[in-house]
Amino acid sequence: MQENKTPFSIKYWAEGDRPREKLLHKGKMSLSDAELIAILIGSGNREESAVELSKRILANSENKLNELGKLSVQQLTKFKGIGEAKAISIVAAMELARRRRGEEAVERKKITSADSVFELMQPLIGDLEHEEFWILYLNNSNKVLQKIQLSKGGMTGTLVDIRLAFKKALEVGATAVILAHNHPSGNLTPSRADKQLTQKIKTAGESLDIKVLDHLIVTQKSYFSFANESIL
Repeated sequence: MQENKTPFSIKYWAEGDRPREKLLHKGKMSLSDAELIAILIGSGNREESAVELSKRILANSENKLNELGKLSVQQLTKFKGIGEAKAISIVAAMELARRRRGEEAVERKKITSADSVFELMQPLIGDLEHEEFWILYLNNSNKVLQKIQLSKGGMTGTLVDIRLAFKKALEVGATAVILAHNHPSGNLTPSRADKQLTQKIKTAGESLDIKVLDHLIVTQKSYFSFANESIL
């Protein structure tokens, strides 16, 4: 691969303007999102520097990293100057960021409110384009013993095996559960099916003395809590 010798190459910039040097000398917090992405891709194209190309990619994603994280390798390679290797670097970085957020949420294992459930589940299901149903198993102290994906569906729904849900609850010794699923449409209003399923799971839990504490509908930016709305 030939070295980029156009004036747009970062190597020709003033040292204080180069993202790598800026990170080294001024710290990571001094860099913009575009400059951080520029470090990942290394170079731009014949008309744009890496930073300018990164700004354009971000602008296409509404200048939101959450939106950028939804782009596939194929979608990223549509930008001039982004080949497969650069696209993979961006996708990998976005996935690491998502996993880091998930780890930070896991560290706060005790569930104290619907907010804490959202912080735990949003990194897992908030950005998905298909629906997934998850269940959190809690002990007497409302600490999460385990969380599992109970089912995975399409754009509009998913099927849930209630027997499997409580089989796992008995295995881990849970005394309570919290339900969570996402709405890829962004609509937070629970459907009739959502309400019926919640009631079926609640009734099944009562026979085993396992409480259903809440059911959250999660989107990218917000959530709906059955408990908070007093419809559980």
